[in-house]
Amino acid sequence: MNQTSAEHLQQAWRSATQIVSVEARTVRVPLDHATAFSTRLVHARDYALVRVRTADGVEGIGFCYGGSRAGSLVTHAVRELFAPLLVGQPSLDVEGLWHGMYQESLLQGRAGSVMRALSIVDNALWDRNARAAGLPLSRYLGGTSAERVPAYASGGYYLEGKTPEKLGEEMAGYVAMGFRAVKMKVGRLDVRAEEARIAAARAAIGDDVLLMLDANNAWSDVPTALEYMRRYERYAPYWIEEPFSPDDIDGHAELARRTPVTVATGEIEAGRWRHQALIERRAAMILQSDAAVCGGISEWRRIAASAAAAGVTMSPHWFHDLHVHLVASTANARYVEYFPDDQVLNFRRLVDRQLEFADGMLTVPTRPGLGFGFDEAALERYALDDWQ
Repeated sequence: MNQTSAEHLQQAWRSATQIVSVEARTVRVPLDHATAFSTRLVHARDYALVRVRTADGVEGIGFCYGGSRAGSLVTHAVRELFAPLLVGQPSLDVEGLWHGMYQESLLQGRAGSVMRALSIVDNALWDRNARAAGLPLSRYLGGTSAERVPAYASGGYYLEGKTPEKLGEEMAGYVAMGFRAVKMKVGRLDVRAEEARIAAARAAIGDDVLLMLDANNAWSDVPTALEYMRRYERYAPYWIEEPFSPDDIDGHAELARRTPVTVATGEIEAGRWRHQALIERRAAMILQSDAAVCGGISEWRRIAASAAAAGVTMSPHWFHDLHVHLVASTANARYVEYFPDDQVLNFRRLVDRQLEFADGMLTVPTRPGLGFGFDEAALERYALDDWQ
């Protein structure tokens, strides 16, 4: 091939992959029943959605949880900070575009809603590029030929009238579905009441099923956490998740030193630098970094590489439709968090295809990109604004 032909091909490539639009919108999906965590009660969920289109007509999508209110903050960041920066640029320049977005948002971002906006735009770029290549996202990211990946059932929330016995029935129901690992919420009640819940769950699932505990930032000091953990330890929990505020890295590290239960955290952490602090201080041996929160697939992969070098495992938080691809393409990733119904992660109502599950495993999608799209009728039902 002569130089002129190569230049023509390069120009054609740049023209085809040129980003022509970046659109975002906000939807609010009410929960059927108000649901409680250790420190808050949720009535509805706001999701920010993104679609990126290139000159060849290929479109990629991104999405994140924007909170129980004010999810439009994420949408505005996409529209006002990032869309003007991206239009006209080649979608395959993912690393360069990530750096440009990060630099553009230094004053407003680095965490929170703006980093979530960066994350979902980055994810949409990866999705678009995988779709254009005709590959499922897991294979585009260099994943193995694994057809299935392990998942745990996420549930055990606080609902009015849910006794320990009913909690046990819920957990046993997940085991009956084939799950070999389940997760429940802890930290909202006093020590005795929480122990009763955990005891009921363990009795219901038996000794051979992993039981994860999620405190959702319930405790503010190590002595309080230890008071609870000493009660919990006899039930052999696999991990204790988010015991403290994400900013209390030293607290996580101290608890990790003083309990035999593995500490897991990172679901609302942003950026490789904060994750590196967790790794270096041995504050968590399981990172639950969320690619819709931490800086997108690009940043998630950097975090996972650092974690691998330190012997730390990745078990990403939420959005099983997204994270199934990352677990399938990352050697030090173990579990996908899976929600069997749409009562808590009601994002399921917004997409046109659900993951297949059997025997404790999720089937890795084989369709190009993420393997699904938005259900436009559902978006119109729950939308707070239009695509723009």
